[in-house]
Amino acid sequence: MSLLSSGLVYLTATVIAVPLFKRLKLGAILGYLVAGVIIGPAALGLVADAEQVLHVAEFGVILLLFIIGLELEPQKLWKMRQAVMLTGGGQLLLSALLLFAILMFVFALGWPQSLVIGLALALSSTAFAIQLMAEQGILKTPPGQQGFAILLMQDLAVIPILLLVEGLAGSADASAPAWYISLSAIAFVLLAGRYLLNPLLRILARYGSEEVMTAAALLIVIATALAMEQAGLSMGMGAFLAGMLLANSSFRHQLETEIEPFKGLLLGLFFIAIGMNLDLGLLVSEPLFILTAALGLIALKTLLMTGLLMAAKQKSGDAMRVALMLSQGGEFAFVVMTQAAGNGLIAPDLADKVSLIVGISMALTSPVVILYSLLVNSRQCPPVYDTAGSDDEPQVLIAGFGRFGQISARILTANHISFTALDKDAKQIAFVEQFGNKVFFGDACRLDLLKAAGIEHAKILLIAVDGEDEVLKIAQLVREEFPHIRIIARARNRITVRSLHKLGVRDIVREMFGGSLEAANLLLRAQGYSSSKAEYMVDVFRHHDEAMLQSSLDESDDMPGLIERSKRGREQLESLFTQDKQDFS
Repeated sequence: MSLLSSGLVYLTATVIAVPLFKRLKLGAILGYLVAGVIIGPAALGLVADAEQVLHVAEFGVILLLFIIGLELEPQKLWKMRQAVMLTGGGQLLLSALLLFAILMFVFALGWPQSLVIGLALALSSTAFAIQLMAEQGILKTPPGQQGFAILLMQDLAVIPILLLVEGLAGSADASAPAWYISLSAIAFVLLAGRYLLNPLLRILARYGSEEVMTAAALLIVIATALAMEQAGLSMGMGAFLAGMLLANSSFRHQLETEIEPFKGLLLGLFFIAIGMNLDLGLLVSEPLFILTAALGLIALKTLLMTGLLMAAKQKSGDAMRVALMLSQGGEFAFVVMTQAAGNGLIAPDLADKVSLIVGISMALTSPVVILYSLLVNSRQCPPVYDTAGSDDEPQVLIAGFGRFGQISARILTANHISFTALDKDAKQIAFVEQFGNKVFFGDACRLDLLKAAGIEHAKILLIAVDGEDEVLKIAQLVREEFPHIRIIARARNRITVRSLHKLGVRDIVREMFGGSLEAANLLLRAQGYSSSKAEYMVDVFRHHDEAMLQSSLDESDDMPGLIERSKRGREQLESLFTQDKQDFS
């Protein structure tokens, strides 16, 4: 089958299965898995080389880890160190020990086989669990972050587990890089991320295009992933490190936006590939054992992680839900089983059974989480957490960080009010960063970039961009997609005010109006008017002009009407000044 034909099969399976399963409230991930089973060798056999597809689709997990790194600033990771080491490390060790004991004393396996399988089953699916937590809106909440800490510890443990498999099999790869090469690769990624990537991205943003930024984002991920693989380390670890080093970069949201479509498609393909690789013949021949083992794995890991999360001061309902989301076996179990079977450490049929149990546990996780949510729905464990934004998310978003936006930002900063600012001028961003300001590169006219910047958690949007068309485009976009957000918009002139008013924007600032009134006040005083009289005359003009503008907002924009309103306004203003002149005589 040609590449295009295979792509047609995958896309067709996706657009049919995912909406159907989401309509049934079973989740997109289960839809991908079932689609993979149907088009794979176990059913229709539309795609033959399922294992090769899995290798390609694993790049989706790498992209996912890069985006996770982008959202995890080094300071935040340092704050999570206790959760990673205690909760994450405790889960991995206790799960592996319990599974090791069961396999060795109940199923009478040898200790090397029991240890390897126990460690493999102790791992959860990073891609699966994070996608599930994101769908449930729990990922950025405190219990979700505890769950993420567990997943992070598991990802860090993958390389030592694979090295252990090689050691137990007595087949260490003589061509594997020396330890100092691995350390050098990590040091290179750290230095490049710290000193090279931001200047490179700044140059590309200034002289390139949107396509070039997309290429740059993919280049960073692929280059770091391959560099770490060549050094004998995990590609996912390289992508995660690169993302984490760019977490404080001004280009963070832009990179996340460029990577997101590729990540979504490849993760979907990854789950389809898992479904394609499941040996359903074993399920038909030993259904009771396979299903019991999968449910037993879910139950054991759920109970253990619930206890650890409650020990980390999470509520019981939250702890149980997060534990259920992490209770499945992980994609790295397939890698461990393949390596163990290839080295002769584990019999191939046993490795296939373990892989099938992991796959079935993945398929069962979404329905179990949904069932739990339906049965246990209380204030302690709400069905989703989307309505409650993270406390760390700024509730003010500033679109445009020129002179207009900076003044508001300085006042917010002086009052310790956090905000996120977007500007598409890389040179301007580099300039304001010299004064300690934090601004992200990105075009606020793009919905995906606004979402990446956190507009879904914001309460107020200040539109401070210079271009009139951009102001109106952003205002219309936000009014349509996020009608609850209060918009404060910069307007060049009265026509812009009228256009914004038609879009439903009520907080409008005419950029030249205030400064012009102040100049008029100084002119009157220089002409010999007293301070009080000058202020009074300017105040009269302000109220008259604002009232006149408000009365004309719903009228037509035809030229004769504009001329007539302008003439009438001048007459009214002259009349006001004539009437009040005697008060100052």
